[in-house]
This record gives sequence, C-alpha cells and structure tokens, in this order.
Amino acid sequence: RQMSFSTDYNSVIKKINAIDPIKYGKTRNYENGAVSKLSPYISRGIISTKQIDKTVLAKGYKPYEIESFLKELAWRDYFQQVWIAKGNEINSDIKQPQPSCTNHFISKAILNATIGIEAIDNGITELMNTGYMHNHMRMYVASIACNVAKSHWKIPAQWMYYYLLDADWASNALSWQWVAGSFSSKKYFANQENINKYWNTNQHETFLDVPYENFENIDTPDVLKDLSNFNLQTFLPKTETLVLDHSLPTYIYNFYNLDCNWFKDVNANRILLLEPSFFKQYPVCERTIHFILDLSKNIVGLQVFVGEFEEAVITLDKNKIHFKEHPTNTHYKGIQHNRDWMFEEVKGYYPSFFSYWKKCEKYLNQLPH
Repeated sequence: RQMSFSTDYNSVIKKINAIDPIKYGKTRNYENGAVSKLSPYISRGIISTKQIDKTVLAKGYKPYEIESFLKELAWRDYFQQVWIAKGNEINSDIKQPQPSCTNHFISKAILNATIGIEAIDNGITELMNTGYMHNHMRMYVASIACNVAKSHWKIPAQWMYYYLLDADWASNALSWQWVAGSFSSKKYFANQENINKYWNTNQHETFLDVPYENFENIDTPDVLKDLSNFNLQTFLPKTETLVLDHSLPTYIYNFYNLDCNWFKDVNANRILLLEPSFFKQYPVCERTIHFILDLSKNIVGLQVFVGEFEEAVITLDKNKIHFKEHPTNTHYKGIQHNRDWMFEEVKGYYPSFFSYWKKCEKYLNQLPH
C-alpha cells in the first residue's frame, strides 16, 4: 500500500478541513481508522496543534464531544513540554531504569521485518518504504523490541525515528519509554488477539498468542535473539553560498520550523538551516530530507544552508536574527519567538500525561473556536 504525503501548503490545509474528529475518536486504533495523517506536518512545524484544534472547533463541535481527538493532539504538546523541561535527559530513562532490560541492541528480525507476525512485518515494511507507521503499530513494535526482546529502548527508538517522516524526538523517545516502563508505571504489552482485532488479521500460534498474565514472564523467542547494531547516517544536500541583504532582518527555519506563514509579509532574508551537528545527534533517512526540502518550497525566497548556526549568520547583526524556540536550538542567538501551543497556560514538567491533561481540562472551554 503506497502512501504519499503531499507537500504544498494548500493540500495540508485541505487535510485539516477533512478531519472527522468523532469518527477519529471511535476508530483511531484500527489500521484503517479515520486518522488524520497530519503528524508529519505538525512535527515539521508547517502547522501547529493550536491551528488544528481551532479549525476543527470552528465547525461547531463542542470540546467534550471531540475530547479523544483533542487529547491526541495534546500528547504532542505534552511530549514537547517534557523535552523543554528535561532537555537531553529524555535520552535516558526518565522515571526509573527500564525493567528487565538485557541488551542495548535491536533484534535483526525487526530490522528485516521477519518477526513472523504478519501485521507487524507489514507495518515495518511500510515504515521503511513510505516513512509512515500507524501510532498503534508503533506501540506494538516498541513492545516487542523492549518487552519481549528486552532491548533497551534507545537504539530501537533511534531506528524508528530515522525512517519516520514525522520524526519528532520527544514524541518518539518518550513514547518508547512509556511502552518500555521507564516513563510509566508499567510496561505495555499487546497479544496476538489484540493485533488480529485492530489489524483485521487471523494469525494464531505466534509468540504473542498468549494471555496477558503470561507476559511478565515471557521468554524471548529465538526469532528475536539475533541482535544487531547499525550505523545511521544523514546525507545532506550540497548548497550554494548565501546571498544576504544586511539591511534586512533574517528568519531562521530548521527541521522543526517550516512555518510558511511566519512573518511572511516582512521583507527579509530567509534561511533553512541544516546543521550537520544536529543530524549527527538525530539522524534521519534520505526520504525525510527530501520531504523537508519539498515542504520548504512553501516559504518564498528561502535559501538552504548546510552548516552550523554561527557559519550561517557570521556576517549578520544578531539583533536582526529571528528564530522559534525549540530544545534543539538553544545555541541560536537573536530574537526568540514562541511556538504556538493548544494550551498556552499549561507549561513546564508534568510527570504524566494524565496530570498534564487534568490541568489542560480547566481551559478546554476557552479554546478558540
């Protein structure tokens, strides 16, 4: 099943307008559920969670009617808030060491999509061919990698992030930690019956075809025992020398900010900054690089620069440089702009999504619509 994510801004807006939040709430866990497929655009900052909830609520839905949809949007903001609060600490176990972890590798069967569970092997193949994986499927894969193969979450999480078009390190790393039990009170498991139900398969006698009470003592099956490490590399494009007008302000875009409406009426230099140091820490595949370059075409007058921040702006007046706040660009210098949040009032670290959402609920009826 081939899936393509269009990159022109108007088609992204059409996707927002096409959302059925009620149907989403009822079917989102199913393979063919009414999911929005907006996550690549949110992750790349071309649209925001606030923009989506505003558009959907403007159709007349009451927040309580579409709470499931709003909650899923809020998870993304929640993970970003944890990243802002914890910084690089999200790269290691947050609440407690991952239980029952025996290795810091990844099963070869996961890399090769040869686990033997039809739905999951297909899901991994789809990820590697298209950059898309259904959110429920991500939890299945993470559970097998961390809780059945007993690998520490970090390397498998980097592997998945590498292929995802919606690569967002906070959502990815913290979801894996939630599944693995290092950022939650218990590990997440799904058995074959659950997979058959949500993926419309009819497979039996797999290593997951067991009742839930057996999972805590499950032995790693032979198919997952062959472990591997891998070298993830990002190939960045060759770029021209920047041509800058020093009398104008300069707006810096990056992997997490491709907002084509950001001060678009201001006459300015506009630079998409691709820092090799960033991609060394958070490698992504070639498809993802092509995707961001295509999305960046929505920004008029944009120049692409491969190099570090200081190299890009060396000749510029720092007081005329503008950028959006993000945990990955704390070394930028200039005028920092805030990102859009669904709940501007709810900031800082909350130890669980539940505690974050309880705070957000107070402002639910104040959401703009």
